[in-house]
Amino acid sequence: MSGDKNRIYGVDLGTTYSSAAYVDDYGKTVVVPNLEGKLITPSVVFFDGDDIVVGEVAKESAKLYPDEVVSFIKRSMGEEDFFYETNGKTYRAEEISSFIIRKVVQDAEQHVGEEIKDIVITCPAYFGINEREATQKAGEIAGYNVRQIINEPTAAAIAYGITEKEESKVVLVYDLGGGTFDITMIEIRKNAVEVICTGGDHNLGGKDWDDRLIVHLAEEFQSQTGTTDDILDDPDTCQDLLIAAEKAKMVLTNREKVPVAISHKGEKVKVEVTRKKFEELTLSLLERTIEFTHDMLIEAQRKGYTSYDEIILVGGSTRMPMVTKRIQEAFALKPNMFDPDGAVACGAALFGWKLTMNRDLARLITDETAKPGEQSTDLIVKDAEEKDELESIIVSADKKVLNDAARKLAEEKGLDLHAVQRSLTKVTDVASKSFGIIVKNYGKEEEIFNLILRNSPVPAKVKRLFYTAANDQKEVLINIMETETGEQSIPMTEVFDIASASIGTAVLTLPPGLEKDSPVDINFSLNKEGRLIITAEETESHQKVEVVIDNRAVIQGKDLAKSKSRCQDMVVH
Repeated sequence: MSGDKNRIYGVDLGTTYSSAAYVDDYGKTVVVPNLEGKLITPSVVFFDGDDIVVGEVAKESAKLYPDEVVSFIKRSMGEEDFFYETNGKTYRAEEISSFIIRKVVQDAEQHVGEEIKDIVITCPAYFGINEREATQKAGEIAGYNVRQIINEPTAAAIAYGITEKEESKVVLVYDLGGGTFDITMIEIRKNAVEVICTGGDHNLGGKDWDDRLIVHLAEEFQSQTGTTDDILDDPDTCQDLLIAAEKAKMVLTNREKVPVAISHKGEKVKVEVTRKKFEELTLSLLERTIEFTHDMLIEAQRKGYTSYDEIILVGGSTRMPMVTKRIQEAFALKPNMFDPDGAVACGAALFGWKLTMNRDLARLITDETAKPGEQSTDLIVKDAEEKDELESIIVSADKKVLNDAARKLAEEKGLDLHAVQRSLTKVTDVASKSFGIIVKNYGKEEEIFNLILRNSPVPAKVKRLFYTAANDQKEVLINIMETETGEQSIPMTEVFDIASASIGTAVLTLPPGLEKDSPVDINFSLNKEGRLIITAEETESHQKVEVVIDNRAVIQGKDLAKSKSRCQDMVVH
């Protein structure tokens, strides 16, 4: 690897499996094998005394040490009340996830022979503020500079859009992983990947298929033995069935039936599971993904997209034959499987590559176009980077200047010119949730007024005037809400019918003597990573407050510092 030693790696932090990838000097993505030679690593952590073991060995250890092994931790990201205790120590979900990140990145370092400092981590498109912040913190605890959090289907589309022929098309990315489901419509054009809208459920994935099969196997054991015991109450038996169900599911991908042996308290039975029976047990799960897809297509129609050219399948769970068959029935279009295990990590790596190239291209363009007496190029680029405006420098550049900068950059770093040009692909994502505040309408009833709507392009900045409710009002309480609806106004009586959460509050102190209906400016700013900044200003006195989202659900402060220190002191195997 002779190119940029400060390259940014992509990390697919999955519910069941994780992986890392990078972009080589020719612009090709490479999924890095772990020390066991596999391209994916089980997202399983085994607390073996003072040792942390991640991966296949941890997964195998679950049978003997079920209380010391943690799986599916991604489903607990952003949960305030999640704590895992072992060996007298307590861990949050972010810290356990950090061990998984450490494992895949450390293995990548050994394989490529270079230190890795910067990473891009993926998350489900339907993750909210808390889950995204928790993912960011997991990377920081692991000791890495997390350059960005990007959505998994967007990452897959980046990998697909850059590696496929450069023709315009609208694709649906059906992403069914081990623990999450996303469905996303994306328009791919030459040098552009634009997300139109997205939907899904971060608690729906291959694990749920396994769970249905586990319950069926337990019932079959009861039927054959005549026992009334719930064998799933036995941790050892439950772990055996979990492993057996996952293996059976994989076998049924290629075969019509599979025998499963079940042992419990000295009794053994054999259950034959057919693909037909497995599909009957799990059909309702698959139908949920179809319903989410239809809902997303309705959203797309509102934005003017009434058709699509292709459906691509991403995520290991899309290998189940029932998925391809049902999608073809529902949408009259045969889906194409696109690197189900590696697409997300590769897309994250390509996005990291783009971040690296953008800064260097902006530097060269600014050198070329700078006028005498202007501030230094480094200061201009640094200021643009802090404001997330590097891409605007590139987009606004003259075509000849841009081409010259690309050639110079390729020569400087010993890179393939085409690889540098590929980094010019513009990526536009959307908000996965709506964000607003609680207000009183003219009928004096409370409602949520959303300033940023779900599926709006990000980054997004919205400014809105609101008004005080009484004469000489002392303060304004700003309660920030996150909801899954795309509507602007939602009566509080309907809030309980939709997924919503209060994610932060702030108090704006008002000057004395203000009359009723005095204006207050509320500004919402949502960046590309899904992070939200809110400011409120009373327009007469210009008193202002910035809302810092107090994510009590996410590790922070002293606990964060302690976790970072503890993680660096631990050896992850």
